[in-house]
Parts: sequence; structure tokens; C-alpha cells
Amino acid sequence: MKNNNIPPMPSALFCMQCGHKVSHKVPAGDHHVRAVCPQCATIHYDNPKCVVGTITQFEGKILLCRRDIEPARGLWTLPAGFLECNETLAQGAWRETFEEACAQTDLIEPVYALVDIPHISQIHVFFRATLKENPHGAMFAAGEETQEARLFAIKDIPWDEVAFRSVRWALEAFIQDSAHGVFATRHHILAATQTI
Repeated sequence: MKNNNIPPMPSALFCMQCGHKVSHKVPAGDHHVRAVCPQCATIHYDNPKCVVGTITQFEGKILLCRRDIEPARGLWTLPAGFLECNETLAQGAWRETFEEACAQTDLIEPVYALVDIPHISQIHVFFRATLKENPHGAMFAAGEETQEARLFAIKDIPWDEVAFRSVRWALEAFIQDSAHGVFATRHHILAATQTI
């Protein structure tokens, strides 16, 4: 498949190996402009970031978090964030759900939704999950980057306040699949627009 996107300029300004100012050029045998150190010849590569999260359910409701950080502060989203080094996708999704919603979950594998966002060099990955409960009911709360965490019935999801097109697409796909009770892995590519 042809990629019509023009690669962005490299983000590195200084070499991570020796600290020298880098040059932006196409190295021999490459096709993209890279950050190349003229001192030690290290080539620095910019690679896509991976966001991982969950569509967590409890008694037919979906767990959403109202963001307390930018971008989209004050809007609702699925608990998600950037994958850390040395984590599997599932570990990262579980961790992010715990950090943002203080929620203990059981993840349902395989991956449910994959969203390519090439114009910002990101991949968003969502797992289905169920919220664990204790004798007092479902356990969740607002994490440090969250104003509020809440369970929403599908009919009550605040669509006008949902942050991020990837989250909206994943929620819409999940609702469609819930009606049939069949959850195959979904894949979507988001085109560049004015909104994220």
C-alpha cells in the first residue's frame, strides 16, 4: 500500500550518544531525512508512538474518564495512554486503566480495536475489559490525570463531550458489536483533519 504522507522532519536536535548538534539529511541507503550526528555518525530514528487503553464494562455500562490534562482537558475518553518500554500491549492497557481510573480489570484478548493515525505518527490499541468488583460493588475512582471517572449506560454516553476521534470510533464499533454479541478485532485508519 502506497504511503502518501510526507515524513515529518526529525525531532532530534542533538545526538543522544555524544551530545553534538545533528544534521538533518538522508543517510546512504535510506529514503527519509534523519537526524545524523556528524561527530559520531549515529543515526537517530523517529518512530510512531503507541497508545493503549481499554473499553471497560460493568453491568452493561462503559467506564469513561474526564480528562484533567491537555489535550482535551475536561472531555470524556476511554482510559488510555502511551505504552511504556518493556511492556506488552495488554500490560500497558491494564496499567493505563488503573492509573487513570484506579480500576482493577480483567482484559479480554485478543486486541479489540486498532486505529492507525499516520498524520500524527500514532497507533491506538484498545482491549475489551471487565471491571472487577468486591462486596461493595465496582471499584474505580479518578486517577491523577482524571477529573472524574464514571460508568455510562450506552444511551447516556456524552457524545458531544467525547475526546479524540479514535475513542469515538472504538466506542461506536463496540456498541455495534455489542448488539450482536460478536467481537472481532476491528481496524480503522483515521485521515488527517482539523480535529484529533
